Amino acid sequence: MDAPGSSVDLYWLPLGAGDALPIVSWNGRLYEAIEARRLGRRPCQLFHAALKAVLHGARFVIEMAPAWSGGRIDHGAVVHGPVGMPWLGRSRFFRYDVRRWRDGVIPDVRYAIGGPQRLTADAPMVERLLAQVDYFPTATWGRDELHAGEMWNSNSLVSWLLVRSGIDVQSVHPPSGGRAPGWAAGVSVATR
Repeated sequence: MDAPGSSVDLYWLPLGAGDALPIVSWNGRLYEAIEARRLGRRPCQLFHAALKAVLHGARFVIEMAPAWSGGRIDHGAVVHGPVGMPWLGRSRFFRYDVRRWRDGVIPDVRYAIGGPQRLTADAPMVERLLAQVDYFPTATWGRDELHAGEMWNSNSLVSWLLVRSGIDVQSVHPPSGGRAPGWAAGVSVATR
C-alpha cells in the first residue's frame, strides 16, 4: 500500500567519493585491479550503495560507517561489527557501526551517479526495512565469514536489508560498467 511520505531510495556512490584523503579510493582501485587480473577481466569502477528511507514523513539514513567517525553526534548506531579481523573489533578504530540515523545525511550524496533510485513507496515494506536494521548479521567487514562467496561490507548491508524487507533486488544494479562488491553476499545471506 503506497502511503504519502513513505519511500526507500537507493543511491550509488563511487567508492571514496568526497574523501579528503584518497585512501579509500586508492585501496579500492588496488583491490579491483587485483580482482580483475585474477578473474581475467578489465577493472571496473567500484560503487557503494546508500539508503534513505522515509516512513510517514520521518526521514532516516541507513548506513555502515567507521565507529570512530562523526565525533559525539548521535548517528543512530544500532549494531556494531569488527573490521579486518574479529579481534580487532575491540578497538573503535577497527569497528563499524550500522546506523538508522533519523534526519541523517549521506555525506557524499552529491556524488551519487544517476541520483536517487526509488525502490518502493510501500509503507509496510519501509517499516520492515527500518525494523530489520536491528538484526543485521555483524560479520567481519572485508571478510567472507558467512561463506557467501565475497566480502561482507556496506553493500552487503543494503542488499540484505532490501531482501529481508521484501523489496525486489533483481532489477537493482550499479551504474553501467561498475561493480558493487559485497552486494551478492548480502543477497545470499538474506535468502538463507
